Amino acid sequence: MSSTADLTSYPLSRDIARCPFDPASELAEIRSEEGLRRIRIWDGSEPWLVTRHADVRAVMASPLVSADTDNPRYPHSSAAIKARRARAKTFFTEDGPAHDEPRRALARDFTAKRMQGMREVIQQVTDRCIDEMLAGPRPADLVEALALPVPSVMICELLGIPYDDHDRFQELTKVFTAAASTPEDTVAAAEELIALAAAVIDTKIDNPGDDTLSRLVVEQLLPGHMTREEVARMGILLLTAGHETSANMIALGTAALLSNPEQAALIRDSEDPAVVAGAVEELLRYLTIVHSGARRVAIGDFEVSGTQVREGDGLVLDFGSANRDAAAFAGEGHASPDALDITRPARHHLAFSFGVHQCLGQQLARVELQVVYSTLLKRIPTLALAEPLTELAYKTDMSIYGLHSLPVTW
Repeated sequence: MSSTADLTSYPLSRDIARCPFDPASELAEIRSEEGLRRIRIWDGSEPWLVTRHADVRAVMASPLVSADTDNPRYPHSSAAIKARRARAKTFFTEDGPAHDEPRRALARDFTAKRMQGMREVIQQVTDRCIDEMLAGPRPADLVEALALPVPSVMICELLGIPYDDHDRFQELTKVFTAAASTPEDTVAAAEELIALAAAVIDTKIDNPGDDTLSRLVVEQLLPGHMTREEVARMGILLLTAGHETSANMIALGTAALLSNPEQAALIRDSEDPAVVAGAVEELLRYLTIVHSGARRVAIGDFEVSGTQVREGDGLVLDFGSANRDAAAFAGEGHASPDALDITRPARHHLAFSFGVHQCLGQQLARVELQVVYSTLLKRIPTLALAEPLTELAYKTDMSIYGLHSLPVTW
């Protein structure tokens, strides 16, 4: 463990020139140490950094750990994110019934069975986007042509939000995730998003449809279980998370596959759905786009790997490091966890978090990624990067890692 005089500043920087898909190299060293390491974050506080797979799972499952962002000792990612959560807090950053009851209200909209039922529509949207890209100029920007539209169309369809509004929603979501955003920026974006979502909700009070927001209006708003703003906040959470994460995984995952042609060939040449399903799990593990660390605060004393964590201590859980942990992912016959190996059993990755706060939309993301990667590689077998890998525009300045653009040719 480190003394307070030489604490590591977090988050750590990636070495794009070495490999843009790898987390910061210092994380491997920290992961090899005994116990946890104290770090220093933006506000001068000194939470514990949790880097090993087993330790992250243990902390995320502990009843002595809280996700409540109102706790004064909670280690927020930035001043902007702290301000945004104060203005637009959702069940995702609550504990107990305040988290569990709203989550149950949404759970049936995001079951694996229902998401599989959307596969045909996802396929149609994907094919249409690829048709339009192939008919346009080369090189094309895969982010604009495919990565953004597919998840945006699908989450708008699921929620019942007009797709015509997607440009503005995406602009406001960028404010949420940009490192350069100020607290004033994020609060203003939250206010506008709440107003936009509330306006959509108002249209559903008299004319509900077959969508998630309509069901929340009928089952939660009208009986008085939720307020109009609470439903709007829930809609914002689903909308922003539903397109931002999948869009970045589509773009970054495509770049990773095109940089590992033997892995791409396994997907392209197979008709077995299990092959692309396994590839998606491995890509989620390998890339881990939520790269600013999940945040928690201890609400009791407990021990992790020999380190005593005290009530009030902050915890930063680095999923990217945990997903490269050889103790969890270096099975016999498979490559090092620092390599992409789509045959690796990787379903136990932490890309969707772990425990009661796991990503609600993970099944939708899985189906979208399975359809997009398989369709893209099969329909355009000559697809290639149009610029060198290390010269692409990576989102090192955002809380969700990915690519600002991805020029491709064929």
